[in-house]
Amino acid sequence: MTAPTRIRAAATATLAALSLLLTGCLVSPGKFASELVLDRDGRFQFTYEGEIFFLGLSKLAQMGAGVEEFEASTCYDDEYSERECTAEEIAEQRAEWEAGAAERAESAKKEAQKMAKLMGGIDPTDPDAVEEMRKLLLRHKGWERVEHRDDGLFDVSYSSSGRLSHDFMFPVIEDFPAANVFVQVILRDADVVRVNAPGFAAQDDSYPMAAIGGGMAGLAAMGAMKENGGEEGDMPDIPMMDGTFAIVTNGRILANNTDEGPAEASGRSRLEWKISQRTKSAPTALVKLGS
Repeated sequence: MTAPTRIRAAATATLAALSLLLTGCLVSPGKFASELVLDRDGRFQFTYEGEIFFLGLSKLAQMGAGVEEFEASTCYDDEYSERECTAEEIAEQRAEWEAGAAERAESAKKEAQKMAKLMGGIDPTDPDAVEEMRKLLLRHKGWERVEHRDDGLFDVSYSSSGRLSHDFMFPVIEDFPAANVFVQVILRDADVVRVNAPGFAAQDDSYPMAAIGGGMAGLAAMGAMKENGGEEGDMPDIPMMDGTFAIVTNGRILANNTDEGPAEASGRSRLEWKISQRTKSAPTALVKLGS
């Protein structure tokens, strides 16, 4: 990857990160398998096994938050062609950069405070932030395993079951914005359940995390660029959304947007969606429970 390409890629990734931070979209899937079992008597079981990426704990967020080192600007000759900077010019650039250090530090501090408000009070610049996040998740019922892999990426196991007496969402993290929902189970009258999975569609325009140039589609593109020829260290690692989401039920499926419709086995119907960074429409289904 050439230097200009690296600069453009890093700039695009940073803009994507900043846009996501502004919308409060801080959490996204990586590689995963998720299943929702709906029984017509109202019982349910939901599982999520795999990766979850916390943007605020990644190097990418730090790129957008003002963490930087001095780099000399390009110098030009009288014909506007690039040339090597003189020692005096570099010294002048460094002096100007150092003069603004206090202002940049204060700005970074304010951004960290804003981020902490979005992340349940966890300061992403704190060296213990990752462990704090792990403990925060484990305090919530259903989080059976939470292990940090690298750069804001966690491997988790989540399971929840019960009776659908109210709406259900995943993930729900204390003091985090509701914009980070992967799956919603919404109760309607007459024992009808609407299931939406907005977090499993990187390119769905109706989902705030999908805004191109500033959403998971843009971040996924950066990840793909790294995998397809980007040099090590060019940009932070960005997890690729890659997984399956399934609904298993003995209720009556009224509507769904799978490619092949339900598969029948042992008196139950199974809907399955293959999820990737190219997924355009969020999985959705309408299921009638009851007798």
